[in-house]
Amino acid sequence: MSGEWREGQPARSGTAVAVGAQIRRRRMQRGMSAAELARRAGLSKATLSGLEAGTGNPTIDTLDAVAVALHIPLTDLLARDTDSGPLHIPATAARRDEPTRELLRRVGSGHSLELWRLRMPPRSHFDGVPHAPGTVEHLLIASGTLTAGPSDDLRELRPGDLLAFAGDRPHLYRTGEEAADITVVIASPVVS
Repeated sequence: MSGEWREGQPARSGTAVAVGAQIRRRRMQRGMSAAELARRAGLSKATLSGLEAGTGNPTIDTLDAVAVALHIPLTDLLARDTDSGPLHIPATAARRDEPTRELLRRVGSGHSLELWRLRMPPRSHFDGVPHAPGTVEHLLIASGTLTAGPSDDLRELRPGDLLAFAGDRPHLYRTGEEAADITVVIASPVVS
């Protein structure tokens, strides 16, 4: 009966469990032991263990100390893990009489970004090599059409479309009868 309160045990809220999961995930991405994170944040090992288990009731100051020790903004610890699979944003029409700006994707801090231009000739393909855990690839199609994404969840993309997906899984890129020009942004977790 996971998540239920039992007599003699601290209650676990959904928020506390989500924050605990973020702390543990970020710590592990950095190859940091719980003892090391506790030391850097100025906490006892028991306090950190409670936070990661979702049984703690931390103050903002405590969470801020953990965030500083992990080299991430406090808001990254409060963000729920919402990986619901690839994010596909179809292109929208531009206004004719003024500039059109759209926020397509916000990448949280704690990431190293690489910006690539990928040009693929017609009838070509290649398999993407899985990147480090936590890496997210973003594809913005400038011209042509492309079939891309996780190997088990491919998407058909047109000019202006954005696709973001977990780059730490097998993925591929494939063109049809026309060439494609793609901007690729790879966001990898920073390991300190």
